[in-house]
Amino acid sequence: MKKTPNIAASGKRSLLSKLGPGLITGAADDDPSGIATYSQGGAQFGYGMLWTVFFTYPLMVGIQIVSARIGRVTGHGLAANIRRHYPAGLLYGIVGLLLVANTINIAADIGAMAAALKLLIGGPAHVYALAFAVVSLILQIFVPFPRYAPILKLLTLTLFAYVATVFVVQVPWSEVLLDTVIPSVSLQADYVVTVVAIFGTTISPYLFFWQAAQEVEEQRAADGEEPLMRAPEQARAALSRIKLDTYIGMGFSNLVAFFIMLTAAVTLHVHGVTEIQTSAQAAAALRPIAGDLAFALFAAGIVGTGLLAVPVLGGSAAYAVAESFQWPIGLGLKLLQARGFYAILSIATFAGVGITFLPVDPIKALYWSAVINGVIAVPIMAVMMLMAGRVDIMGRFTVKRRLKVLGWLAAIVMATAVVAMFVTGIERAA
Repeated sequence: MKKTPNIAASGKRSLLSKLGPGLITGAADDDPSGIATYSQGGAQFGYGMLWTVFFTYPLMVGIQIVSARIGRVTGHGLAANIRRHYPAGLLYGIVGLLLVANTINIAADIGAMAAALKLLIGGPAHVYALAFAVVSLILQIFVPFPRYAPILKLLTLTLFAYVATVFVVQVPWSEVLLDTVIPSVSLQADYVVTVVAIFGTTISPYLFFWQAAQEVEEQRAADGEEPLMRAPEQARAALSRIKLDTYIGMGFSNLVAFFIMLTAAVTLHVHGVTEIQTSAQAAAALRPIAGDLAFALFAAGIVGTGLLAVPVLGGSAAYAVAESFQWPIGLGLKLLQARGFYAILSIATFAGVGITFLPVDPIKALYWSAVINGVIAVPIMAVMMLMAGRVDIMGRFTVKRRLKVLGWLAAIVMATAVVAMFVTGIERAA
């Protein structure tokens, strides 16, 4: 594999060059499924959900920095480290559920992308769904990683469509600020379920696996860089970059989520539209209320962020499965060098497309994906925090007090969210 020059060794790096895995991971978090969840929160509860993006930001930063550090320090992704240090049953259970959840997410995202493109230009949605899958796989399989990573970074710019949307509608900023700082929190089942859905959308297992794997990819692609366990002299620059990259990436992610919820609140909620089942439906509902420009920006953003999120979902599943079975891995390898890795990537993507052809209720699909993600997030986060504190895994780079507190707090919040999800589900069924 051809390596790129070590920019850090040749001089000071620009801010843009320091942004990579963290920025892409944060942007991929605002996938079409997430857009649907944020839109529903804004449509149903107005400004009452805006506080969640500020609450989850430090938790996201903490747990994503932990995942990135594990990858950069050890030179291996999360699944490979779990395989080395924990029982096989735990590994296969986590990876199997991750594969299922990611495939369902891919289906929801590709379906939303196809529906959004149909809204914009007309035509057959199923053909668009297949085309998106094929384009995504071609880019991942046949474009070398040093050239593919900048494409992913460029796609993050599509999320500015949601920032722009806010500025083509009327926003009562003083009221927004007041309700964000002093939210009207409710313990009603619908409110709790929506909060849990937002937490589950914001802190997702596929993001952990992806960012750790991308740190490994970038380290392997850069000339002269080694895992920090073998090259501790590189630690200061590497860990500083990870911190900056993750702070900005997660900040970007939550800023966009804020604007999506705000757009839905000032348009849909104000006009009595409180039920949003898909991101495409949110875009369509905007047109008669906020005009063609707001509609077009929102719909185009769905397509753009989907093109970023689908590779991350498929890629994180492929990394996890391939690492579990010790197959050659990485987007930096050619097809014949990593056939198993690319096979899982292709299977997950095309299985997702196949689901879009079935008469599956999109809300139920997203619900079960959120359930699976919520259930597996807790043990994954716990295992990550245990690994990050083990000297035999991290050497001198075990996490310090502040990061340890943030990481465990994120795990506790997710565990509480999972319990709340099941309790409200039982109450609704009773």
